[in-house]
Amino acid sequence: MAVTAESRVLSPADGHAGFLGSIGVRFMVDGATSAECFSLVEHPMSARALAAPLHRHTREDEYSYVIEGRMGALLGDDALEAGPGDLVFKPRGEWHTFWNAGDEPCRVLEIIAPAGFERFFAELVALGGVAEADPEILGDLLGRYELEMDPSSVPMLIERFGVRFPAEPL
Repeated sequence: MAVTAESRVLSPADGHAGFLGSIGVRFMVDGATSAECFSLVEHPMSARALAAPLHRHTREDEYSYVIEGRMGALLGDDALEAGPGDLVFKPRGEWHTFWNAGDEPCRVLEIIAPAGFERFFAELVALGGVAEADPEILGDLLGRYELEMDPSSVPMLIERFGVRFPAEPL
């Protein structure tokens, strides 16, 4: 369940949850609720979990607000770490990825603007996550959401940042 006009509080147990193949997703506010202006998801990440290969969006900006743990991110050529209370901006058109930079769980609230990309996450959950999805079906999904992904970046990311991909659910 996501927040609706009738509900004003979304408790920690509310919101449909799933696994994207390396990190979790909890759907909190979808486009239908926000007049397609934004969506909000939570990403729980196990220790050293890499969220995804390097990728870039053509339609959405993403804002990651760290709730707990340490989030690492590669934004273009810039590597950074963010902790609780920090907000990381990942603009459309920029190659990026992110990960849990610590040995403890990490939780991030992800604001996606405009809305719509939360539906990509829902479809990816249904496919079993990025690591399990049939490459042809995943390619079609990436095309429909105008998302470029570079799977060949994973070995470099694992070596450079000491992360795991895929990782276990938190």
